[in-house]
Amino acid sequence: MKAALLKKTGPSEEFRDNIIIEDVPVPEIKDNEVLINIKFAALNHRDVWIAKGAYPKINLPVVLGSDCSGIVHTARSAASTFKPGDEVIINPGFNWGSNEDYQSKDFKILGMPDNGTLAEFISVSQSYIYKKPSHLNFTQAAGIPLTGITAYRALFKKALLKKGDNLLIPGIGGGVSSSALVFAVSTGANVYVTSGSEDKIKKAVSLGAKGGANYKNENWDKEIMEMSGNNINVVIDGEGGDTFSKCMELISDGGRIVCYGSTSGRTSNIPMARLFWKQLKIYGSTMGSPDDFTEMVNFINDNKIVPVIDEVFPLENISEAFLRMSEGRQFGKIIVAVDS
Repeated sequence: MKAALLKKTGPSEEFRDNIIIEDVPVPEIKDNEVLINIKFAALNHRDVWIAKGAYPKINLPVVLGSDCSGIVHTARSAASTFKPGDEVIINPGFNWGSNEDYQSKDFKILGMPDNGTLAEFISVSQSYIYKKPSHLNFTQAAGIPLTGITAYRALFKKALLKKGDNLLIPGIGGGVSSSALVFAVSTGANVYVTSGSEDKIKKAVSLGAKGGANYKNENWDKEIMEMSGNNINVVIDGEGGDTFSKCMELISDGGRIVCYGSTSGRTSNIPMARLFWKQLKIYGSTMGSPDDFTEMVNFINDNKIVPVIDEVFPLENISEAFLRMSEGRQFGKIIVAVDS
């Protein structure tokens, strides 16, 4: 089978030399595993960080990729829930553990250290496999798993988002933020965004956001406050850095902030007085439990959610897909056609 192998790590200009398409053996399936013929995969920032070497415990060579949609090829167990021909997606978070509040020490994400989805076939325990939402095509479905579960848990299990809430999503454009946008809009929340790109702000508005501000403007927080009627009561943040500090300043009393990442780096100035005087609730969130994933799939089915797709690349052009994500040019999920 064809697979995209990361042979060595390095800066983005070396992606073309470091990520190589090769023929590798089709993985063997063990008891209770299912062999899936992958149709489409999707990239996450995690893949780019690994390719650059900015990730712990990297083992090379490895097939990257955590997201995919595909068709069941072989089911090992006669008692399997799945049969050949079933259209499926995969929950890429393995070994969550028994506590719903946080993942276990054995938690791992598909695509490192185990080979991931940028290959024509993958074998996975049937406990991590879900039927593809029938209203989505394979391209759209490949954009669900990692960013979808991250956004769902942050919004609904941590922030307890509800209809009428005023939600700020800083740095719109990535997979999690775009998933959070469409999830929140379908719930009836009022969504506001920031971006360094006017085009991304316009795209967010076309998807249902009430408005947005360019974070290159020094007073972007004041713009957000004005357009929201001085009432932002929920923030879903993957930026960190100075953005997190500003969110603590602008959020309303009793507000909820959920942090799922820190792409802008460390937060050097946390306004502690705002934390206790406003009685803020601040949560950390990473992906989600199997129960969360089941709820997310049901939510997508019930609300006929369609993930935001940025661009589709053939597997042979995988390095260009990585470069697009590395440069932050995407809005939504970058999809890779593996065996379409």
